[in-house]
Amino acid sequence: MSAPPKFEVTALLQAWSAGDEAALEKLAPLVYDELRRMAHRYMAQERTGHTLQSTALVNEVYLRLAKASEVNWQNRVHFFAVCARMMRNILTDFARSRGYLKRGGNAGRVPLDEALHAGCESPADIVALDDALQDLASFDERKSLVVELRFFGGLSVEETAEVLRVSAETVLRDWKLAKAWLLHELSGEKYYGA
Repeated sequence: MSAPPKFEVTALLQAWSAGDEAALEKLAPLVYDELRRMAHRYMAQERTGHTLQSTALVNEVYLRLAKASEVNWQNRVHFFAVCARMMRNILTDFARSRGYLKRGGNAGRVPLDEALHAGCESPADIVALDDALQDLASFDERKSLVVELRFFGGLSVEETAEVLRVSAETVLRDWKLAKAWLLHELSGEKYYGA
């Protein structure tokens, strides 16, 4: 099945924002495959045997979207960015609800390679990463959003730039600095970079 035209998804999102509830029903099948790919990417970072599956994660996103009727959707990229944040929040809430250790306890270091593509080895790692991203957002929200959109949402540099309304060069610079900060933060070292 070929991907729906971007303008079709954007038009349905805008109709939904304007109060057309039927637009959400038309939108769901058009975005389902991409949401499943995103969920699969998230779940690949989770421990083996995780009780939450990709389909359940997508279903939870749909439930939250149904309650998000007041969002002013910009376009399909904005939609997928919001869904990426929802998935991150769902998994972090799930990990926290299971009583997993937070950063600083016996939680291991979150293994982030240079491209920030290595997965989290344990549920505590996703909590540690979420905590670190929240810390980063407290003093530089855009860099935190760049990590969220690129790492969790799987957006390209150009798509991330479109969502954040900045240049691709700014996204690349933020991505590089955020990775360095996160690597140091999660390793327990202080970061003194620019």
